[in-house]
Amino acid sequence: MFRIHTRRLAWQATAVVFLVAGCAAPAVAPPDYDAISLAMIKASFEAKGQATLGRLDQDPLQRACSAATAPSAEAVRKLEAQELATIKPPPEGRYLGDWKEGEKLAQNGRGMTWSDPADAPAGGNCYNCHQLSKAEISFGTLGPSLYNYGKLRGVSDPSSDAAKPIVLYTWGKIFDAKASNACSIMPRFGEAHVLTAKQMQDIMALLLDPKSPVNQ
Repeated sequence: MFRIHTRRLAWQATAVVFLVAGCAAPAVAPPDYDAISLAMIKASFEAKGQATLGRLDQDPLQRACSAATAPSAEAVRKLEAQELATIKPPPEGRYLGDWKEGEKLAQNGRGMTWSDPADAPAGGNCYNCHQLSKAEISFGTLGPSLYNYGKLRGVSDPSSDAAKPIVLYTWGKIFDAKASNACSIMPRFGEAHVLTAKQMQDIMALLLDPKSPVNQ
């Protein structure tokens, strides 16, 4: 009985030694998965034409919104304030252009890829994410339906004072959607120079002109 008891005590002492040694070992930092992922992405791309590797470089907002941990509410407010400061009004304060040209832009998804001419204007590609008209039978659903966008908001005369708040909001949304939703997946069409001021004016008309198919 004495030998069995001694062996039991020895086993318990050994277990305590290993437990203490384990607790005393330095903590190992977890891998930086963001850095590892970015390195893998960059390694799988190559520059071609106007599609340079610079497109893989993230600005502070992109880094915050693609990190493993979502940004805090305070960080989001700061990011949105920074984006809001980038929004510029259209030339001569004219917010609406030609809705017919806007419809062409909404259907056009070309531009800014390596196979496109560098001086060719980009399209808006709106139908890739939104429904815009009742007649359209193929459209994306990543974004909300914009059918009857102006009509539902009571815009019967886009040039009136009553329509000004929604006109300004819509321009800001197209120019830089991240000013009102920091981690929105909608492109920053104006801030990133994807579309020109005239192109954005034409898309504004598509959304707000009562004669546009969007509002029929």
